[in-house]
Amino acid sequence: MLLSIANIIERFTDFTGRLVSWLTLAMVLITFGVLVLRYWFDIGSIAMQESVIYMHAAVFLIGSAWTLQQDAHVRVDILYCRCSKKARALIDLLGSVFLLLPFMLFIAGISLQYVADSWSVHEGSREAGGLPGVFLLKTLIPTMAILLILQAMAKTLRAAIVLQGRH
Repeated sequence: MLLSIANIIERFTDFTGRLVSWLTLAMVLITFGVLVLRYWFDIGSIAMQESVIYMHAAVFLIGSAWTLQQDAHVRVDILYCRCSKKARALIDLLGSVFLLLPFMLFIAGISLQYVADSWSVHEGSREAGGLPGVFLLKTLIPTMAILLILQAMAKTLRAAIVLQGRH
């Protein structure tokens, strides 16, 4: 049962991570377009420049749970890599329960009013010609927290399975 819940969460995390990874290609192409327009045709586009910023934020915020799932996040690996499988599971469990989950719950809670205020006025760019969806960009903050909470739960479930000796 625990393993199937962890698998469902991790399939969702994998899907969101792979989906948002395509934004890196879009960022490269749009940045190239911005440069071509600016230096060859002397045309500037604030909206195109801001779209790269939006995509960059989405890659980091939405992709963070996938990064955690892949163990590609920053970690002091000097001791962790030398630990047994059960010791690593205990470290993962304690790190998720006492560090990651409380911090993500805090981020989710503290960002809700910030995002709600932005949605209430449909906040847009401060720049003339900028993108109108700043409120959508800000929505990525609690979304990131929710995705990381889910992935931390999957990581905790997997660690519990290892500690119980069932895997």
